[in-house]
Amino acid sequence: MSDPLLTVEETPLPGVKLLTPRRFGDARGYFAETWNARRMAAVGLDLNFVQDNHSLSAAVGTVRGMHFQAPPHAQGKLVRCGRGALYDVVVDIRKGSPAYGQWFGAELSAENGKQLWVPAGFAHGFVTRAPDTEINYKCTDFYAPETEGAIRFDDPDVGIDWGIDAASALLSDKDAAAPLLSQIDSPFTYEVPA
Repeated sequence: MSDPLLTVEETPLPGVKLLTPRRFGDARGYFAETWNARRMAAVGLDLNFVQDNHSLSAAVGTVRGMHFQAPPHAQGKLVRCGRGALYDVVVDIRKGSPAYGQWFGAELSAENGKQLWVPAGFAHGFVTRAPDTEINYKCTDFYAPETEGAIRFDDPDVGIDWGIDAASALLSDKDAAAPLLSQIDSPFTYEVPA
């Protein structure tokens, strides 16, 4: 279904979508509707968000990820950049998926206004491209630390092209110690769309 206020692009990973809300600008700046439940449901995203998150990364080359939450607290995320620029990445970790272990990345910036829909069953992370980059995302389940999981951002079998030298990435200790995808027993199973 076409919507004059929202552009929806399918990605190579089943279920992951790139959304661009239309902006209305004038001499003052612009206005954009970044979330509208009726509009999103009309394009196949009938979602119930329960938590909004906001993070700031001061330095360029900061990597956060690749994170996920396991069932029963698996999270879908609608991600956007509020300030600066970031390269947002998802990896399909659903057992049996035709895209298992494959990744997709998109440039999200305050300037381009793009958003990435990341369904449950994908690891998610990003690298900052500008100083003081802010990321905002809506979640379909609450943060549940006991269900947290991660895979290494520089897993050679996944082969994400972050656009930076992996040795120079600014990481948390927890992200630096994350296992390879081959070392985890993914809690997600691919379901063939009806």
